[in-house]
Amino acid sequence: MLNALIQLPERSVDVHLDKNSKALLNKVCQSVDTFPASADDSTLLDSANVLITGWGSDLYDINEVQKIPNLALIAHLGGSVKSVVTRDVIASGVRVTQAASVNARPVAEFTLASILLHCKQVRGWEALYREQRSSINNRTAALSAQVGIRSKVIGIVGASRIGRRVIDLLAPHGVQILLHDPFVNAEEATQMGVETASLDELMARSDVISLHQPLLPSTVKSIGREQFSLMRDDALLINTARGRLVDHDALIETLSNRPIHAILDVTDPEPLPDNSPLWDLPNVQLTPHIAGSMGEEVAEMTALVIEEIDRFGRGEPLQHEVTLEDWDMLA
Repeated sequence: MLNALIQLPERSVDVHLDKNSKALLNKVCQSVDTFPASADDSTLLDSANVLITGWGSDLYDINEVQKIPNLALIAHLGGSVKSVVTRDVIASGVRVTQAASVNARPVAEFTLASILLHCKQVRGWEALYREQRSSINNRTAALSAQVGIRSKVIGIVGASRIGRRVIDLLAPHGVQILLHDPFVNAEEATQMGVETASLDELMARSDVISLHQPLLPSTVKSIGREQFSLMRDDALLINTARGRLVDHDALIETLSNRPIHAILDVTDPEPLPDNSPLWDLPNVQLTPHIAGSMGEEVAEMTALVIEEIDRFGRGEPLQHEVTLEDWDMLA
């Protein structure tokens, strides 16, 4: 049987582990203990072979892992392990699994909903209705001619788990999908039903641009002034990935001077400072990093990780393992 240690800040324990999840975890593990990062309980550390982490957990490098001498598995309840484990830990032979595949679904659904509402011109209609009130004629208003998603060009930057799910969700809607991802070849793109494009071409041709690439040294501020200058008027930028992918100074300048729209679920910095000009721009929709799993959705992530722990205990292959080959492409 497995002995698990949960390393979570107090505020995150109940978010990740509800009553049912705790009961299930106790079924697959012989013991489950929670300890703070400063704990120096040699009995707990020596007996543990599974470390459970989540949002707000401390980062474990090889030095920290060596304090848990029998550690064999790190099971991360969140979507990306890079905030809790370093590459050298995986290289040492400790297995790592995560819930990113489950977390991809709500992000992709948020993205699809944002695209559909934008193409329906919902925010424009809301503003026009407030202005004209009972005198509005929604059939003759100029805004009516702009409504519709079919024939729109949707640009997906990054064929990540989420990017691929968005592509799948868009398939029934009659859109043309452009994909920028240097690791996707023409044959794979054809199988996905998309057209590959350079980043500049995608920015210039797309009615909606949605960011789904990982944050790597090569992608920091990769969406900047040059890319914004290529965007069509009335085009929409959606960022549910990482705030640092975007040059925010260039974004604010563009949104302040051109009829371009943005939906930002992530920003740089995050949370957004109270004095940021983005708060007051009418063509910006801001949400506080809610596209990923929230509420009941979090329970699905926890259930997946507990299944992984159970598989590990039975000696079965992990279904969501993070390997060294995966590392460089992780968000």
